[in-house]
Amino acid sequence: MSRSKESDELVFFVNGKKVIERNADPEVNLLFYLRKVIRLTGTKYGCGGGGCGACTVMVSRYDPISKKISHFSVAACLVPVCSLYGAAVTTVEGIGSTKTRIHPVQERIAKGHGTQCGFCTPGMVMSIYALLRNHPEPSTEQLTETLGGNLCRCTGYRPIVESMKSFSPSSSCCQMNGNGKCCLDEEKNEPEKKTSIYTKLYEKEEFQPLDPTQELIFPPELMRMAEDPQKRALTFCGERTTWIAPGTLKDLLDLKMKYPSAPLMMGNTSLGLDMKFKEVSYPIIISPARVLELHIVTNTKEGLTLGAGLSLTQVKDILADVVSRLPKERTQMYRALLKHLKTLAGQQIKNMASLGGHIISRLPTSDLNPILGVGNCILNVASTEGAQQIPLDDRFLAGLPDASLKPDQVLISVFMPLSGKWEFVSAFRQAPRQQNALATVNAGMRVVFNEDTGTIVDFSILYGGVGATTVSANKSCRRLIGRCWDEGMLNEACRLVLEEVSLPASAPGGMVDYRRTLTISFLFKFYLEVLKQLKMKDPRGYPDISKKLLHVLEDFPLTMPQGMQSFKGVDPQQPLQDPVGRPIMHQSGIKHATGEAVFCDDMSALAEELFLAVVTSNRPHARIISLDASEALASPGVVDVITAQDVPGDNGREEESLYAQDEVICVGQIVCTVAADTYAHAKQATKKVKIVYEDVEPMIVTVQDALQYESFIGPEKKLERGNVHSAFQCVDQVLEGEVHFGGQEHFYMETQSVRVVPKAEDKAMDIYVSSQDAAFAQEMVACTLGIPKNRINCHVKRVGGAFGGKASKPGLLAAVAAVAAQKTGCPIRFILERGDDMLITGGRHPLLGKYKIGFMNDGKIKAADVQFYINGGCTPDDSELVIEYSLLKLENAYKIPNLRVRGRVCKTNLPSNTAFRGFGFPQGAFVTETWVSAVAAKCHLPPEKVRELNMYKTIDRTIHKQEFDPENLIKCWETCMENSSYYSRKRAVEEFNAQSFWKKRGIAIIPMKFSVGFPRTFYNQAAALVQIYTDGSVLVAHGGAELGQGVNTKMIQVASRELKIPMSYIHLDEMNTVTVPNTIATGGSTGADVNGRAVQNACQILRKRLEPIISQNSNGTWEEWVNEAFTQSISLSATGYFRGYQADMDWEKGEGDIFPYFVFGAACSEVEIDCLTGAHKNIRTDIVMDGSFSINPALDIGQIEGAFVQGLGLYTLEELKYSPEGVLYTRGPSQYKIPSVTDIPEEFHVSLLTPTQNPKAIYSSKGLGEAGLFLGSSVFFAIADAVAAARKERGLAPLWAMNSPATAELIRMACEDQFTDLVPHMDSKCCKPWSIPVA
Repeated sequence: MSRSKESDELVFFVNGKKVIERNADPEVNLLFYLRKVIRLTGTKYGCGGGGCGACTVMVSRYDPISKKISHFSVAACLVPVCSLYGAAVTTVEGIGSTKTRIHPVQERIAKGHGTQCGFCTPGMVMSIYALLRNHPEPSTEQLTETLGGNLCRCTGYRPIVESMKSFSPSSSCCQMNGNGKCCLDEEKNEPEKKTSIYTKLYEKEEFQPLDPTQELIFPPELMRMAEDPQKRALTFCGERTTWIAPGTLKDLLDLKMKYPSAPLMMGNTSLGLDMKFKEVSYPIIISPARVLELHIVTNTKEGLTLGAGLSLTQVKDILADVVSRLPKERTQMYRALLKHLKTLAGQQIKNMASLGGHIISRLPTSDLNPILGVGNCILNVASTEGAQQIPLDDRFLAGLPDASLKPDQVLISVFMPLSGKWEFVSAFRQAPRQQNALATVNAGMRVVFNEDTGTIVDFSILYGGVGATTVSANKSCRRLIGRCWDEGMLNEACRLVLEEVSLPASAPGGMVDYRRTLTISFLFKFYLEVLKQLKMKDPRGYPDISKKLLHVLEDFPLTMPQGMQSFKGVDPQQPLQDPVGRPIMHQSGIKHATGEAVFCDDMSALAEELFLAVVTSNRPHARIISLDASEALASPGVVDVITAQDVPGDNGREEESLYAQDEVICVGQIVCTVAADTYAHAKQATKKVKIVYEDVEPMIVTVQDALQYESFIGPEKKLERGNVHSAFQCVDQVLEGEVHFGGQEHFYMETQSVRVVPKAEDKAMDIYVSSQDAAFAQEMVACTLGIPKNRINCHVKRVGGAFGGKASKPGLLAAVAAVAAQKTGCPIRFILERGDDMLITGGRHPLLGKYKIGFMNDGKIKAADVQFYINGGCTPDDSELVIEYSLLKLENAYKIPNLRVRGRVCKTNLPSNTAFRGFGFPQGAFVTETWVSAVAAKCHLPPEKVRELNMYKTIDRTIHKQEFDPENLIKCWETCMENSSYYSRKRAVEEFNAQSFWKKRGIAIIPMKFSVGFPRTFYNQAAALVQIYTDGSVLVAHGGAELGQGVNTKMIQVASRELKIPMSYIHLDEMNTVTVPNTIATGGSTGADVNGRAVQNACQILRKRLEPIISQNSNGTWEEWVNEAFTQSISLSATGYFRGYQADMDWEKGEGDIFPYFVFGAACSEVEIDCLTGAHKNIRTDIVMDGSFSINPALDIGQIEGAFVQGLGLYTLEELKYSPEGVLYTRGPSQYKIPSVTDIPEEFHVSLLTPTQNPKAIYSSKGLGEAGLFLGSSVFFAIADAVAAARKERGLAPLWAMNSPATAELIRMACEDQFTDLVPHMDSKCCKPWSIPVA
């Protein structure tokens, strides 16, 4: 950190240890300080914007007035280190470790199988820990709110929630009963117990109790510091910014007079984002957090006055207390505020963000400002010239100069009046996700009536999300004064509001028709809410409201999931020491929970280590005219700028350059990199690289563009069986259509990470990379540097999530870093920021599916002609394999006797799309389920009947003529039907829909036939090295990468069984290309299958060598046998090998036995939608999966749940948005929404089918890593069912196809009604839209 003579000492504590920082830099955040300065790496970088929770820590402060200590979770990435004066910080390392004792939170999340890749786990642990410090026995509501700010991409949240609910006294979850019976279904489990079906994945009784007396004490020194009456100002001077923290209000006002343009920083949740993502810097920052007047609360009979420095969490607690004590009619505005405070951000952000900052920032999507604005709130401001009151009204929120604070004024407090008797206030918001998401549109509405006449005397409406500021409907409201609260007023209000609140077709954020529809949908909700309350006040004066309408007034609750996970237990005769088939905890689970698990960027810095930052193209297709790096090279800390000219060997591979040379072919292509002494210096210097481009035509962004210009990668692929042409002549009906399928971002929690360490001799290098394919990274580095592979050792310890996104991309990035390392001669650390990662690396392929289906009136499908076009991006990557898999797997569970499918990869000017969990199957099978559903609708038949009718029934051949037995497919379907009580629940859904107009429920059951493996035999090979040491300990190495799926844990289980020794004897460190060469990418659901075979082979070789010794001393110990073998010069090291499954495909003939086996499954999901907003709630999901004999049921069920929730995101939430020029807008968790804890089903049940033999895989197991993802489509088709019910009731034509994802926008606009009809449709041809679909 920079040195300055003017700086004060920054004093705070971390994990009970005093920290004195004499060179505190205001631009350094706590996350950087923890990780890079004091080397506490348990706290992780996930997004840098407070949106993912990976960097959660606890901050504690002492209040000298109340004499109380407060503990609260924060996002360390947004906490300026200078703000921590007098605070105590607790990180995951501070609450427990394997070296001392682990904390109950750490123990329970690990033993409860709540960790997979483990990258998000420290943040989860710290969020719960902070909650427990305040509430040792938290309610489920508190747990829900606490976890809302933490994202997990692996687990599906259910095991995290279940393990944490064990702290709640109200917990009634089936996994927590102790008797292994499901509390939801006691009777059903009785017969299952007799057939060894288990529902306990861990023993709750083994958990150590929570003992609050064992926590770290708050440092007494910090109490004395807080009590110090001399509140002198503190100054911290950094490289570019000076931080001043006044101690008194007078000092604050003097400073604001002296530096009127200096911002005030409290929680840093707004300014911090500008500084981080917009690269805004301030010479002076004033931090008023120590000024007591900003934290005062005054409660009078007129209302509340809240200090502007109070956090949103404190505001919520204060309002909740007042609401509990006062009559409902007096607290209308307070209740509206509380409603939004529950969902507007994650707990960490609410703990940091201040009330004053929220108001003053005047963000267009602010959730509180519209409510405060209609509520006649007053801002109490002050300056050196005195105090002033400013109305918090529409003029202030619009940013009008005469209604705003002057530059030298400071907001001290906010007055919030109580409501009057005939005053009604409501708040509304609709966001892409229920919790922790900025609103798409929000509103605050207030109306006051004349008590005698019942007419409107005051009316105000403010909207967020429909303009650059909060927007008022003042003119409309004024014209409604004097009107009665009736339908005539409502109709007039809707018309007036639409005229006054408008959005151009090119408005930032897009979704113009939807956002305008929400404005009047909210108005209708407000009309019903007020009418309901008026009816209660005067039952005779107002008309009755139909119960069918009132359903819509109930917001979907924030609920915690619960459910049952069932699996067959091991044979009672199996030795206790044999771990195969048992729910063993993840090998690194405890280390994940304590923060001791080391990821790539956690490794200690080396001497002279440099940091790499990228310069990427901002043009989709252009020639590079010139590149000037002179200014960047002259920047502080910069060592070098690396371009294509510096590459000594191959600059990438065919059609995919490491560094752009002469031409760029997408926005986000790497043009050059900057190496500097810190990442901040490297990042700052990238802005000084000057590149001149000349645009090149054509610019191809969408599939339609590619079709127009015939821009493709590879030839067309085709499969056909039967006589499609003839079959179409013999059917009753023909259906033609198309469906669009959006892409998906991997959003692995650990971004792409590489460390390159050049060695002193022979041009050798060590590459530490977060990758699924270490051998490919080795190959790319070797080719790029022009040296043999044997000089390159690639190490993969563990990967913080991958999902296919770390198969090919890390190899390219490793090569980029290796060039920098060779040129500079220094170690290179290359960690992509979240925004760069999302921009550069691509994701799941968007798809356009066209189909023509011939079928009989009974629903039997006789013919199908299907075409797929996927958006491959600018280079081939894995796109040709993806289109092949889409074709091979599209039939899913259905026997279509006459089927033709063709597919092409479209070459566009987007970043290259790549492998993603499911690899083409989630797209192709979705199209199939779409037209199967459409056939059912056309025939007026239940979808499940048409699915059953067309399903494979007996041993048969797939479209690629591979024989398989569908017996377990049928079993999964029937078991899922039974477990889900499908037909009785379907009747209940129909009854609900008959009684509710604005909310509808839907239910769907989807079958699945998923093929495992790769299309070439050599892709399925694997090797392992097992070594026994003379003390009896065993070291295992294999070619698989630990991605969170638990492959290392399973390998230890395999070795334990084969060697007949306890798991505790076996250690598995890292995989690297020296120990196990020529490895294959870990993916295709085969990681445990093939590497397990290799480990098994090695262990069997060793056991066979030991057999003569064992037979001579059968009563000896393992250690004695091993030592005797060593004495006899018997090798205790063995290489194991598996040649791979036979896999052949002849595309000319359209046939081949490609896949070793199939995984079957079925899922039933039920949802409820809000037809007015498009919001939906996932009520229940039942999954049945054919896992054969699971090696580890806990890991396999975790994979199923995690994949399902990722699929749920794919089909309903996650939406990538591109500009017409191919610029990706959605580059972080604030814009791109993966599922959070409240998005998963309220009831979430997973059952492993009673095992049957699978001779192809080790121990008759099956690979379940990918299969569950497609079952997330059951939620999509349940939504489609609910939409169909709404459309039917409204007399609308059926929708034969709905595009994916089924976002709130799509749902709302599909449920057409009088409000959608009022909104004039925007013609996108009249002006350029903000975003476009790319498939």
